Amino acid sequence: MAGGWSKDGAVQDQIDASVKDAINLAKSRLPKGESLTHCEECEEAIPQARRDAVPGVRLCVQCQSDLDEQEKKSLDLFNRRGSKDSQLR
Repeated sequence: MAGGWSKDGAVQDQIDASVKDAINLAKSRLPKGESLTHCEECEEAIPQARRDAVPGVRLCVQCQSDLDEQEKKSLDLFNRRGSKDSQLR
């Protein structure tokens, strides 16, 4: 059901676009190549278990957590759907 000037299925198209964008962003953040033995940022050794679990890892757990927190704060969130319950989150 569409409202106003939008075509039928427009809301679902926006939802699909949001999901596709999120998937592409997540894929772009995956490490590539050979894992490092020491962190790029702090030079701490990266444990073998982490290198096995995350192929291509470049940061230790602490530096990766710090980076994730920075990205979370700087991420521009916007509401494509415009529904009230998504604005209340």
